[in-house]
Amino acid sequence: MRCRRLALGLGFCLLLGTALCFLCNMQLQYKGEKPFQPVTRSLYPQPKLLEQRPAELLTLTPWLAPIVSEGTFNPELLHHIYQPLNLTIGVTVFAVGKYTGFVQHFLESAERFFMQGYRVRYYIFTDDPAAIPRVLLGPGRLLSTIPIQRHARWEEISTRRMEQISRHIAKRAHREVEYIFCLHVDMVFRNPWGPETLGDLVAAIHPGYYAVPRQQFPYERRHISTAFVADGEGDFYYGGAVFGGRVASVYEFTRGCHMAILADKANGIMASWQEESHLNRRFLSHKPSKVLSPEYLWDGRKPQPPSLKLIRFSTLDKATSRLRS
Repeated sequence: MRCRRLALGLGFCLLLGTALCFLCNMQLQYKGEKPFQPVTRSLYPQPKLLEQRPAELLTLTPWLAPIVSEGTFNPELLHHIYQPLNLTIGVTVFAVGKYTGFVQHFLESAERFFMQGYRVRYYIFTDDPAAIPRVLLGPGRLLSTIPIQRHARWEEISTRRMEQISRHIAKRAHREVEYIFCLHVDMVFRNPWGPETLGDLVAAIHPGYYAVPRQQFPYERRHISTAFVADGEGDFYYGGAVFGGRVASVYEFTRGCHMAILADKANGIMASWQEESHLNRRFLSHKPSKVLSPEYLWDGRKPQPPSLKLIRFSTLDKATSRLRS
């Protein structure tokens, strides 16, 4: 008897719900509105950096984030805006093994061009603190060496980078800096890099893939990896050598990448381009609020194209295989 009453009650509720939905749809149609339909996933065209003219860069992403390049900002105006804020900007670089040989070039060029007029804290993660050279730093600019464990394989060093940065931010950097940039040490600054790069979450377009269709991006294409990106997805291909933003946002970003790397490791897989694959996967779902053009991340082996008015940060010529051995 009780079961029969329960069945009758459930049947009445279903009929009532159906009737209410019918009435709501009728009312919406009466008002000239369409009834609710579930949102279907849609893919949008790939944004192209050289979409307008071969020598002109795109200035805005489809999600309305500015793309920073020479001529898109007024340095003097930005200086007047940011200088009174008394900001401190952090920089992380990893100098492991033979890569300690790049530290001096990196620091000397940074002292000449990076965030002039602002307080800067360099955080150098290294397995050999004694090998870090002493470079004369300007007023308000400090250097700290962060000892890290030595690993035999360079792939392991790459996948550990996100973990080390997120831990350092949580432990120390969140009290010392407002913004932080995570850069590669085997590069040099060649022109001024200033507050035009500051944003909540900042990515830089990879110099090797800024003019190719996204089907050619070296995304992780295996479904088993948490870094997987389908053929029809992707905005720009971002370089792992440059990213940054507000310290809290960079913490969440690097921690998210680290957790994804751990998930892959538990499944016995390593993404095709280690941390860079995970960085690109996360930027796809957590869009950068500001994008830097390849002038902030150039390949020094390539000639400067007409689309880039100047180069601000670029690689040094090096024998990569020798350095990684």
